Amino acid sequence: MVILAVFLLVNTNRVWNTATTTNTVSFSGEGKVVAKPDIAKISLSIVTDALTSKTAQDENSNKSKALTDYLKKQNVDDKDIKTTGYNIYPQYKYPQYGGQPTITGYQVNQSLEIKIRNLDNVSNVLDGVVSAGANQIGGLSFEIDNPDALKSEARAKAIANAKKKANELQNQVGISLGKIINFSENTGGYPIPIYYDAKASGVGGGGGPSIPTGENEITVNVNLTYQIK
Repeated sequence: MVILAVFLLVNTNRVWNTATTTNTVSFSGEGKVVAKPDIAKISLSIVTDALTSKTAQDENSNKSKALTDYLKKQNVDDKDIKTTGYNIYPQYKYPQYGGQPTITGYQVNQSLEIKIRNLDNVSNVLDGVVSAGANQIGGLSFEIDNPDALKSEARAKAIANAKKKANELQNQVGISLGKIINFSENTGGYPIPIYYDAKASGVGGGGGPSIPTGENEITVNVNLTYQIK
């Protein structure tokens, strides 16, 4: 009797679980919010070559300080100047007919990310950082500094869109939907960095490049799963 009771309990539970997971229907929804970017991010590098590691680092530090001083004059805060990488690479000379390579010098590569909050000043900053010591500009992107509120707005639109589809199906098919038992979300719409060559763009040549900021679109896709009563 005990074994039979356990068997019936397990079997009933399995049937109940199957029913709750099988009798479901899912609806997708999409929400979009468009907003103008309020910051620009510039990725750049200071590259210095010298015979010794110390000399390369010292010269690179001087360039970095000059660059930082210039950015401060452009009203860029310390918190918006961030070193994202610092590497020292030995430079080798390889013998023509084999053998061990010899070190001929060292290269220091310091990568930085600069956040510009005054978008009207982006062109001037791009033009000035090269003269101040940066010799590689890797990318520029226009972003929204605090996108959480916009994501929340887009999410609300996406959920409303999915619920609208659910209500339409109830009326069209004549089913009755129960509670929501599953929710998933996917957020997209991140800005794509602009890559360009400093010389080809005229950076450092006076006046600065003309760079429109455009608009950013934040998209949230959700999926709601309902029980069918």
